[in-house]
Amino acid sequence: MNVTLRVWRQKNAETEGRFEEYEAKDLNPNMSFLEMMDVVNEDLTDKGEEPIAFAHDCREGICGTCSCMIDGKPHGPEHGVATCQTYMRSFNDGDKITVEPFRAKAFPIVKDLVSDRAAFDEIMQAGGFVSIRTGAAPDANSIPVPKEAADLAMDAAACIGCGACVAACKNASAMLFVSAKAGQLNTLPQGQPEKDKRVLNMVATMDEAGFGNCTNQYECSAACPKLISEEFIAKFNRDFTAASVRSWFAAKAL
Repeated sequence: MNVTLRVWRQKNAETEGRFEEYEAKDLNPNMSFLEMMDVVNEDLTDKGEEPIAFAHDCREGICGTCSCMIDGKPHGPEHGVATCQTYMRSFNDGDKITVEPFRAKAFPIVKDLVSDRAAFDEIMQAGGFVSIRTGAAPDANSIPVPKEAADLAMDAAACIGCGACVAACKNASAMLFVSAKAGQLNTLPQGQPEKDKRVLNMVATMDEAGFGNCTNQYECSAACPKLISEEFIAKFNRDFTAASVRSWFAAKAL
């Protein structure tokens, strides 16, 4: 199959970007989207031209590194998969495919299709951890955890931090990511001692990074490659409200 790529090219965050078109010919429909990009880059290299910069690592839908917009959709036309799990058979012979980076104030463009998502790391550093000692596996197994809570925590832990939720949201909100990362810990006994501090710090860091507010349109969960439910946002909002009230009373008591 043959397709035309309309790719966003930008040298760095300080320079203006532009779309450029490239022909991708004689493709196998069963190759992944990133394998197709490899073929295009090999052709560009052979011609002495600058290859297209795009991020990737595991290519198994685990790391979330391969994030990009394909025809206006985070990760492309398929549901519940990352860019690396999108295959050329999802497109038609002769299609013109537009590829661009995730666009958000908090995700500045590094080069071409690569966005800097260090803001997610800052949010995790603010509260996405348990600082108390939880012991080894036998100790953890001795703590009774209801199956419902364990299953919910595992659902939240499926988040790979790709940023599709931010790219899909009209406000560039990171609430699905934050609620999943906080919800994973807040659901388990080990995360309870730092629950209020975790929620307040992660929200403060999210706001400082420049992410927008959540207006409950659910584009985030629809675009999520791991199908993280928007119900985590509702739970996180309840946790944040409770933590804010307790923090206010604690401050008044001083």
